[in-house]
Amino acid sequence: MRVKGGVVTRRRHKKMLKLSEGFRGKRGNCFKHSKLGVHKALQYAYRDRKAKKRVMRSLWIVRINAAVREAGMSYSSFISAIRKVPGFAEINRKALAEMAFSTPTEFGKLVESVKAAA
Repeated sequence: MRVKGGVVTRRRHKKMLKLSEGFRGKRGNCFKHSKLGVHKALQYAYRDRKAKKRVMRSLWIVRINAAVREAGMSYSSFISAIRKVPGFAEINRKALAEMAFSTPTEFGKLVESVKAAA
């Protein structure tokens, strides 16, 4: 007698179809096509977890640059100067960008103090 898999196969198919909910056309409701769609979606997810870090860093740089230019300084000279000031060497770009975005007056004071120290 031939063994067809039954419960195991159905469980595997249901799991794949659950992951492909919301996909368009056959990719959402046909096992063979949903398997391809889910694998591609997982590839994109893996790739974009890495890309997200690059995108966020560039966003922080843009925000810092905009805030620093208002104070009359360039981004590169500001980063160079802030690395040389002993108390500010540990501040990262994420913290600087958050400060520039949420409290621009405090960030302006920070830029002035860095400018004076450099």
